[in-house]
Amino acid sequence: MSGAAITVLPVAGLPEVRPGEDLAALIGEACELAEGDILVVTSKIVSKAENRLRRAADREAAIDEESVRLVARRENLRIVENRLGLVMAAAGVDASNTEPGTVLLLPEDPDRSARELSDALARAYGVRVGVIVSDTFGRVWRAGLVDQAIGAAYLMPVQDLRGARDSHGNELAVTVTAWADELASAGELVKGKLGGVPVAVVRGLSALVTADPGPGAKALLRPSEQDLFSLGTAEARALGRSEAVAARRTIRSFTDEPVSVDAVERAVAAAVTAPAPHHTTPWSFVEVRTPEVQKRLLDAMLENWIADLRADGFSETAIVRRTRRGDVLRGAPVLLVPCLTMEGSHTYPDARRNGFEREMFLVSTGAAIENLLVTLAVEGLGAAWISSSMFCRPTVRAVLDLPEHWDPMGCVAVGHPAAPAPDRTPRDVQGFLLRR
Repeated sequence: MSGAAITVLPVAGLPEVRPGEDLAALIGEACELAEGDILVVTSKIVSKAENRLRRAADREAAIDEESVRLVARRENLRIVENRLGLVMAAAGVDASNTEPGTVLLLPEDPDRSARELSDALARAYGVRVGVIVSDTFGRVWRAGLVDQAIGAAYLMPVQDLRGARDSHGNELAVTVTAWADELASAGELVKGKLGGVPVAVVRGLSALVTADPGPGAKALLRPSEQDLFSLGTAEARALGRSEAVAARRTIRSFTDEPVSVDAVERAVAAAVTAPAPHHTTPWSFVEVRTPEVQKRLLDAMLENWIADLRADGFSETAIVRRTRRGDVLRGAPVLLVPCLTMEGSHTYPDARRNGFEREMFLVSTGAAIENLLVTLAVEGLGAAWISSSMFCRPTVRAVLDLPEHWDPMGCVAVGHPAAPAPDRTPRDVQGFLLRR
């Protein structure tokens, strides 16, 4: 279509459209159509002809009925995904260009409306025209409104140029031209918002008109799961808060895929935002990635564990069975050892208050570990907190060359999950919440 000359003509003189009226007859009488023309028809007159009117008092209820997903809310304005898959303000329920006291819903099936209009014009006038049903949208990151295609028929709605080469020989990697949207906006240049011109004819692009109805404007929709900005900022944050803790699951089997250094650093950065007594940061995290160091650490911890179990009187068979629980640490690409350092703690003249002081710092360390685990889950990583290093702190300090006042508080296995975690059944808080 490069270099093609086009003409965009307003179709003036159309009467006010009433429910049940024949749009093809109204448009055909108001203009002279040629083979290969493209009609851009404002969705409002399609909705009126299809009797998609509601009383204005029912506007909020109509928005609810037309919506399938809230994308963003700002005071009384709702941006939603509607039942057609379109993301727009108020689900497309419109109070403009309709009689006072009424609102308009979008057409039931805009692609079908476009197809039926083109077919009716072909029967009545013997010409095949492409049809676009357009509506007005706001745009992400841009001020102002433009018209876009919500329905299309007998028209190539998009042109995929990926794999083609530009004039310099560079291969195009992402270029998919949204012809239907560009034509909808071109039609709006002559229709306007206040002139009472709901239809435009685009002439000179017959190469876009097809012999069959085609995929319609549905081809322009991006599924929400593929959209990088599928929620508003506030809504994305709220969803993240609600799902982050639930996403934290104990993962005991990992793939060999390397774990991002940056992801671990982000998790530790979140961990150290945990609340702590006296405005301190009384924890440190030891990252163990080197396989030789991992093996030396886990072998030494295993020796301690076996010695404890033998002292408890367990049989060798039982010892083998129990110590297999530690295999999760051997299968992880990364081990993180959280350590309580007690930096900044107070010392009291009595054991009672010193005990409480340590308890405060222990609670703080638990909060830091939970922050770590939740953030690892948000990063798409699996993790399992294992308490074993707490039972052999001198051994862990010796192997990792840690200061004497650092107390290992378990060990966190980190890696990419070998299998998705099962869904977590919601817990009833009534067994855990006591009210007074």
